[in-house]
Amino acid sequence: MNIHEYQAKELFRSNGVTVPNGFLARSGTEAEFAFRRLKGPVAVVKAQIHAGGRGKAGGVKLVKTPDECRVEAEKMIGMTLVTHQTGPEGKKVNQVYIESGSSIEKEYYLALLLDRETASVGIMLSTEGGVDIEEVAEKTPEKLITVNVDPTIGLQAFHLRSLTAGVGLPKSEVKSLSQLVKKLYTMFVKYDFSMLEINPLVVTSDGQMIPLDGKMNFDDNALFRHPEIEAMRDFEEEDEREVEASKYGLSYIGLDGNIGCLVNGAGLAMATMDIIKYYGGEPANFLDVGGGATEEMVTNAFRIILQDKAVKGIFVNIFGGIMRCDVIAKGILAASKSLGVSVPLVVRLEGTNVEEGKKILKESGLDILAADNMADGAKKITDALKS
Repeated sequence: MNIHEYQAKELFRSNGVTVPNGFLARSGTEAEFAFRRLKGPVAVVKAQIHAGGRGKAGGVKLVKTPDECRVEAEKMIGMTLVTHQTGPEGKKVNQVYIESGSSIEKEYYLALLLDRETASVGIMLSTEGGVDIEEVAEKTPEKLITVNVDPTIGLQAFHLRSLTAGVGLPKSEVKSLSQLVKKLYTMFVKYDFSMLEINPLVVTSDGQMIPLDGKMNFDDNALFRHPEIEAMRDFEEEDEREVEASKYGLSYIGLDGNIGCLVNGAGLAMATMDIIKYYGGEPANFLDVGGGATEEMVTNAFRIILQDKAVKGIFVNIFGGIMRCDVIAKGILAASKSLGVSVPLVVRLEGTNVEEGKKILKESGLDILAADNMADGAKKITDALKS
């Protein structure tokens, strides 16, 4: 789950991290009033969407008067902002954040993220703040330093020394950065973050080190522990199908292809998408029904897949462990009858109660292509679409 910058700033403040003052505005009038409340010579109008690259796309503007603040806010609110992270369809701006301007001397990049390969918290620091970090990693990787913190021992002094020495941080800034990283690491563990990114982290003319931005991503599986975080969820920023899928315990991510995928298990789902591409097809989604899917969940999964008008065929790939193949088969029948599935449908079943599941499908009278294995299923669905 992601949150907006203004929400991230609130979370920073409540955990002792200094950030500039700011106010949320949903209209030009509110933006003008926010500028007056800030009482500064300059302010920044920032579009609030769940994506980076806002500045380059015109979603961040410096203003010097209340009228200018109102005008820029009115331009932004309602516009569709297209950045390298939104895709060509962009995201609609529904609100803006009016923040006090800062006198910037230096810019850094700082991030904490969950590193699954090492089962640790990776802390990344770069002197190249304010630019796309992907570009830094590709062209000047030596300017990006990463240290990994084992959560069983936590953040230690040697981690901080490795980080600050790695980028050649001036002695005058070492203490400030170390204190900030300690606070951020505590937040990371406390709220079950999967990613926390600050770009830029700035040093002001009076020597303060403050985050000018904040991107936070939380582990969905841990949200039950943090109702205050879950309350920050903005459904307007999310794909409607993904929101609906989450209501039924389904993991769904929409993609750009035309072959709908219904699979149990994230690993199998990834492998299914890979093998579809291997045979020349394009997956329309990632959809994991989990290990304990019911007939109702399968029906809802079909309904969500078919909401995508680009879907021209469906590949069901199930390996039953905890999952029973007969339950999946009954779900497929129920979905076909209630939804009227008219696109080619390929089903591969394997595992618990597989023979019973195959018998149910065979005797259903439905036009279903049975697959012997995953490769056979991927080939059959891609061939069906080609023909």
